[in-house]
Amino acid sequence: MSIAAWVKRLLPPVTPLVVVFAAMEVAVRMGWVKEFLVPTPTSVFHALFTDGAGSREMWEALLRTAEGSFAGFALSAVLGLIVAVVLTSAGWVQRAFYPYAVFFQTVPIIAIAPLLVIWLGFDLRTVVASAFIVSVFPVIANTLAGLLSVDPALRDLFRLYGAGRVATLFKLKLPSALPSILTGLRIAAGLAVIGAIVGEFITGGGLGGLIGVARREQRVDKVFAILLLSALLGVVMFSLINLAGRLSLRHWHASESAS
Repeated sequence: MSIAAWVKRLLPPVTPLVVVFAAMEVAVRMGWVKEFLVPTPTSVFHALFTDGAGSREMWEALLRTAEGSFAGFALSAVLGLIVAVVLTSAGWVQRAFYPYAVFFQTVPIIAIAPLLVIWLGFDLRTVVASAFIVSVFPVIANTLAGLLSVDPALRDLFRLYGAGRVATLFKLKLPSALPSILTGLRIAAGLAVIGAIVGEFITGGGLGGLIGVARREQRVDKVFAILLLSALLGVVMFSLINLAGRLSLRHWHASESAS
């Protein structure tokens, strides 16, 4: 892709961000907004890049949060896919167990996090479990919807030619459900970051632990910097799923072949 094409692609999303940052800078410096409520973008970038040990601490915390987020997301992707396949194996299995998956999703993670600490301890396992709990349901729900929406004519064709259940699953159902699976993974990628940070609120460490420290120190600039890093982590994970979707769907599915 040429430089001009990259500029054309990046200009629309970057322009509103620059405008918002400029408006924040002017509003705070002119005294229209108090700096202890909303910091200037320059102070946020100072906290991120030029604050010495504080900046290093934030980037190291980002790596710890990324580790928990990616691990929890990977676990939700694998187990969510397996659970969805099992749920489609028989109607009674779906009726018996899918409501529990829904219930699992509706319980607030902030209420479960203290129990995770009791069961797993104050370490990475709790953060991974928290990220997994928050992100697994979209994978199950979207994969299940994709598997159940396979063209009935194609199912009948596979049955006519004597294809077994395993062959039908891997050669028809999973390829047909791939766009829905990727949609679930996109949602789960962002939720995994949220779940990891919630887990870190309880265990300490990572970006979640730093938010608590910055709040006690009343460092609003540091809080905004940490929020920016967490958003960046979510965007990176989302972009990786988008890249996987483009590589796997661009030759045959309209959602990617037209882009």
